[in-house]
Amino acid sequence: MPVEMTRARFEELVADALDLIPEELAAAMRNVVVLVEDRHPSDPDLLGLYEGIALTERDSQYGGVLPDRIFVFREPLLAMCEDEDEVVDEIAITVIHEVGHHFGIDDERLHELGWA
Repeated sequence: MPVEMTRARFEELVADALDLIPEELAAAMRNVVVLVEDRHPSDPDLLGLYEGIALTERDSQYGGVLPDRIFVFREPLLAMCEDEDEVVDEIAITVIHEVGHHFGIDDERLHELGWA
């Protein structure tokens, strides 16, 4: 059975996961917003998604663009967990994984680091 959780509580847990990012890395994040959505429209099993231009790919031409977006998808995360403690862990993994993409880290390296 999926975990039952209000959207407000889920958003709190996403905020808590963002607080896990070391201060020096959080300070380096630029022009990015984190959003909670129920599910990805074409991939309902997707847990998170980064859309944007990674910091490592930005150059002097970067400017005047909308913020990058990190999506955390609520329904598949709740569906895969058995209790709130597991939801907390999976949200943290998902948030750190997508923030890693913002810093230019690819999926292979994130898996090696245990953030998959």
